[in-house]
Amino acid sequence: MKIGVMADTHDHRAYTARAVQAFNAAGVEWTLHAGDFVAPFVVNELAGLQSSFRGIFGNNDGERLGLYKRLSEIGSVQVQPLFLELLSRRIAMIHEPEPVEAFARSGLYDLVIYAHTHLKETRYVGECLVLNPGEVCGWLTGTPTCAVVDLTTMTVEWVDLK
Repeated sequence: MKIGVMADTHDHRAYTARAVQAFNAAGVEWTLHAGDFVAPFVVNELAGLQSSFRGIFGNNDGERLGLYKRLSEIGSVQVQPLFLELLSRRIAMIHEPEPVEAFARSGLYDLVIYAHTHLKETRYVGECLVLNPGEVCGWLTGTPTCAVVDLTTMTVEWVDLK
């Protein structure tokens, strides 16, 4: 099973649309968004996903009621953290990086996803894969990215959105 992981879209509709196209082409079954959608109109692009959708709010998601309403049309969004199990893989998703080490070292999760820094990262803490998909928006780094994770092999494929 493949999942698409994105974060920090920050209203960049064109790159969000490219991420959706990449996830659809990869055949992801789930898309996870680790926060900072910013405004509800980014859901116009996310609505093109051919997968199930779950997301969490980030620190820049000020219009939460509007985001909640629009994202409920395509899946769900909640206050962090998000815990779920897909293909017997236990996943924790948060926005800010501070709890990452504790979640990863706990031994409770196979995958810990976070965002906020806008910097893409993959590393292992013991047997737990830690992933930051970078920023879809490209505002901070100039490199818009997202990731596709194969939960069977626990491998990550980076998607460059430029």
